[in-house]
Amino acid sequence: MDKELVQKMIALATEQLNYSYAPYSNFKVGAALLTKAGKLYTGCNIENAAYTPTNCAERTAFFKAVSEGEREFQAICIVGGKDGVLTEYAAPCGVCRQVMMEFCNPETFQIILATGREQYEIFTLKEMLPLGFGPDNLA
Repeated sequence: MDKELVQKMIALATEQLNYSYAPYSNFKVGAALLTKAGKLYTGCNIENAAYTPTNCAERTAFFKAVSEGEREFQAICIVGGKDGVLTEYAAPCGVCRQVMMEFCNPETFQIILATGREQYEIFTLKEMLPLGFGPDNLA
């Protein structure tokens, strides 16, 4: 993936930290999701006092995109940290990885974890969810 595009995604994901609603954990997360057509969707985490209804930044971005008709995705960038300070990579939770399995090819979908524009690593969904269960399992 082009370094300039990765850096743009990191900047967008980092901007989403400003919109995070995390009054309970104070762990803010932002995401930028890239469609195969090149469109970007963003998301932030949204906590809830009942905890279970909490929505992660990654799922927020996916649900926004899917609700607008998108079904093909290329990559997602995720940033996060306590009080919005990026000190280590914020990997997607298991539920978010499962949502990615629903819409993405695990061999090619890229997950960018970053703590800054120059500090990032890129993983495939298969690396993050090696024996994932998806639509192909039901075919």
